[in-house]
Amino acid sequence: MKKYWWVFIVAAPAFAFLMAGVMVYYKVGVWEYKGDPVVFEVKPGEGFSKINGRLHAKGLISSAKIFHRYAQINGLMTKFKAGRFEIPKNSNMLDVFDTLIKGQSITTSVTVPEGKNLFEIAEILQSDGIIKDADEFITLAKDESFAKELGIPGKRIEGYLYPDTYRFTPKSEAKDVIKTMVDIFNKRTEQLDFTKAPLDLSKHEVVILASLVEKETGASFERPQIAGVFVNRLKKRMRLQSDPTTIYGIYENFNGNLRKKHLLEKTPYNTYKIPALPVGPIANPGLESLKAVLNPDKHQFLYFVSQNDGTHVFSKTYREHREAVNRYQKNYRARQGKSWRDLKEKN
Repeated sequence: MKKYWWVFIVAAPAFAFLMAGVMVYYKVGVWEYKGDPVVFEVKPGEGFSKINGRLHAKGLISSAKIFHRYAQINGLMTKFKAGRFEIPKNSNMLDVFDTLIKGQSITTSVTVPEGKNLFEIAEILQSDGIIKDADEFITLAKDESFAKELGIPGKRIEGYLYPDTYRFTPKSEAKDVIKTMVDIFNKRTEQLDFTKAPLDLSKHEVVILASLVEKETGASFERPQIAGVFVNRLKKRMRLQSDPTTIYGIYENFNGNLRKKHLLEKTPYNTYKIPALPVGPIANPGLESLKAVLNPDKHQFLYFVSQNDGTHVFSKTYREHREAVNRYQKNYRARQGKSWRDLKEKN
């Protein structure tokens, strides 16, 4: 037996290596998570070590050390996608890698309608579970430095939160949601030629005026005509006198009842008091309102008044306008149950 001692010396390390290989194979490809399906979230910017530690703490992988080594050898340490993923029962380590790298994140669909402002959008996103805190979204959307970081020349991100249907991971960070919406704005508008705007309006001024157009009419075919009225008034240095600008300037303290005192209150948005565009957008316009401002109807109208059905009567003179106001707004029967003025009279 003595002359075969070297066999054991050679075989022992090989056997140990084989057993180690068997153990790795077991932990990576055979061992399975036996609990109920778990939703596991990979947070934006989260490093591999934290992901690995949380997976092991939840019992979703059999060995943090082997999981780390496998990811390192196969170049997977930076491949994980941010999002929420379901780890199903009977998943092994390879399945977990596959889910977190190639799997479809659990998302929620949310529609942001045209003409909503940042405060309304924050409420929509919070109520649909997209963001945790509407106030955080509002604070960021009003942050001038964050706006500049995203290439927006205004004091707020208002106007650039593009109205569309999105799919977001529930409880997303407000900053990530805002960036996504601004990115979509940039993509949707990249074909528009802002250099051809009337009155040499800047791109930001086009967005401002488009937000007024969006708020003033519920009839899409009227947008170019409404835009034409505003352009005509700007040419004559007339005040735009748009109710929605007054409301936006006091929005955070507005109870829904627009009074004469509000029209007289000077804010950077109230176009009854300032002879120019408001300081920034008052809502988030859609593509058609932007196009309407870039190509407004050419006419001589300077006024319009609601007919209480989503459309307007357009007038060239103040006298014609007063007649239309008397007919559609001061005539209770004409506006009964249709106009915001009815709500005002009830309060």
